Amino acid sequence: MQDDAKQSKQPVTVVVTAVGAIIGQGIVASLRRLEAPIRIIGIDRDANGIGRHFCDDFVAKPSCDEASPEYLEFWLELLRREDVALVLPGLELDVLFFNDNRARFEATETRVVLNRSPLIALAQDKWDMGEALLQADLPAIPSTLSRSLEDCTRELGPLPLLLKPRRGNGSRGIALLRDRADFDYWTLKSADDFLIQKFVGSNDQEYTVGAFGFGDGTTLPPIVFKRKLSVAGNTQYAEVVDEPFLTEAVSRLSQHFKPLGPTNYQFRLEGTTPYLLEINPRFSSSTSLRAAFGYNEAAMALEYYVYGRKPEAPEIKTGRAWRYSEDLVVL
Repeated sequence: MQDDAKQSKQPVTVVVTAVGAIIGQGIVASLRRLEAPIRIIGIDRDANGIGRHFCDDFVAKPSCDEASPEYLEFWLELLRREDVALVLPGLELDVLFFNDNRARFEATETRVVLNRSPLIALAQDKWDMGEALLQADLPAIPSTLSRSLEDCTRELGPLPLLLKPRRGNGSRGIALLRDRADFDYWTLKSADDFLIQKFVGSNDQEYTVGAFGFGDGTTLPPIVFKRKLSVAGNTQYAEVVDEPFLTEAVSRLSQHFKPLGPTNYQFRLEGTTPYLLEINPRFSSSTSLRAAFGYNEAAMALEYYVYGRKPEAPEIKTGRAWRYSEDLVVL
């Protein structure tokens, strides 16, 4: 990949979306690890956000509705004007936009890093994903749509239980139901679109796994992090581990769902059973951490989507990583 880019006098132009947030910034950081000449255009709603300072150029999203023809035209014009080779979406909403308009973008010269449409759609709903796991004879967290405590405990077992929004990712909207007061409060407070799940595993048995898929049920060997989460639900601490139960689980999930491109799997282990929390069929908040240990998904995407070659399995380093805040001062 780098040899291809070095032979060109012009850098490859890559657009990264949502550079004001952790995933977009992680994608940019991953691209900066490459020796190849790459021009990064950052996209974000916030023209004054920090993300623009990490990019070579920056374009603010227009204020129009993202479902409008004007917004689609903004993107088509940007790709033509800047001769963009690749778009790396750093926000789930951007993934959904590009997926909804997939045919229009496939008609351009630009490649957009998108997973398979069926998986993108399925991953939007935790209940539907759980049902798909059961139908495939894969481990699924016991769940119910019941709205009474008696029904929930009869189906799932005793408290504590978890309330989760059916849609959304990370830990947003999740509530631990320890007693009837919790159950009554959170089920009343939450929107109707939620499910109740058995509490499986423990906080110190949570893992995030990255595996680059090829759309045919095969993937590159995964990188497995044991992790701790921040209050915002992103990975705060990560340690590279060798966990055969999870490696095997990713293989089975990949064979069934056939992911394409960067794909993130989140698990909890209960004994030797790996329970899938969710699949993110896109870049995730751990993207830059994985790149630091040798698993550079942004580089893989450039290799696969732009140059049409399967990336080689990387040599994964072992170690631990922490996230922390620091200041950027521009005078």
